[in-house]
Amino acid sequence: MAKYIVKRLLIALIVLFGITVIDFGIMSLAGNPMEIIGAGPKVNQAALAQKSANLGLNDPVPVQYVRWLIQTLHGNLGTSYKSYQPVSSMILSHLGPTLILMTSALVLAAIIAVSAGIFSALHQHSKADYLIVTLAFLGQSIPQFFLGLVLIFIFAVKLKILPSSGMRLLGSDGSGVQFRYLILPCIVLAVEMAGRDIRYIRSSMLEILNKDYLRTAKSKGIGRRLVIYRHALRNALIPIITAIGMEIPALFGGSIVVEQVFSWPGLGLMTMNAVLQRDYPVIMGVCLMTAVVVLLTNLVTDILYALADPTVRLE
Repeated sequence: MAKYIVKRLLIALIVLFGITVIDFGIMSLAGNPMEIIGAGPKVNQAALAQKSANLGLNDPVPVQYVRWLIQTLHGNLGTSYKSYQPVSSMILSHLGPTLILMTSALVLAAIIAVSAGIFSALHQHSKADYLIVTLAFLGQSIPQFFLGLVLIFIFAVKLKILPSSGMRLLGSDGSGVQFRYLILPCIVLAVEMAGRDIRYIRSSMLEILNKDYLRTAKSKGIGRRLVIYRHALRNALIPIITAIGMEIPALFGGSIVVEQVFSWPGLGLMTMNAVLQRDYPVIMGVCLMTAVVVLLTNLVTDILYALADPTVRLE
């Protein structure tokens, strides 16, 4: 296991380097960020040109990338072109709300998907099974921004029982998240994930339930609940771990849309603003963090394979 982990980490470093090269190359195609600042008629073009030179934006793209890479290896992600704040401090200040939203949505989606997927598999071809599968497809198909707007209209505008934006009441004491503000964005993120995972879990359980050893266990008089949760569910964990593990990287993409709709002050909202303003250091900092999370998630998922199923050989 230790040899496998070291090998995967070395491969991850190579992949991470390739991701940063591609991201920086694509980002540079957007042009000089000073062009947005200098769009107004009263802007001093000479001052902008001097600022662009000071930031090294006139240098060739490979030179800019090498400079950014050297700074990153020294623990410096650069300074925002717009707010003049260190990128690392900006990411840390916005990371908490995003983690709270993502963790809540992931837990809610896992609870819904596992319970509904197992129930649907145990009652195959019943009305409840058809209803669950239909709702799963519906939840996966509805765009997040549309579902968010519908929920805001129903619960914030019409019923006026839930807030429509932010994560706490303006002027309130403290820096935490108030639960009422978390409900709607959490539901929007969880609905799509649950709809996608229910089908995986249902298919996995159906495949396991048709195995010969389960029929043998039932014929020995073992209780139905024990057969399902001790024998069937454990052998169905591999696809379940895959489905849930794949959701963690996807949450970063989904959180951008959800945080924009609900004005949630997390990484998604900060990233969207950075893209619109061509704030290259912030964009690269978020891309680097996201790539690290994706690679570590894949590694943890592979390790969980071996823990869930000893027959898996990590070679």
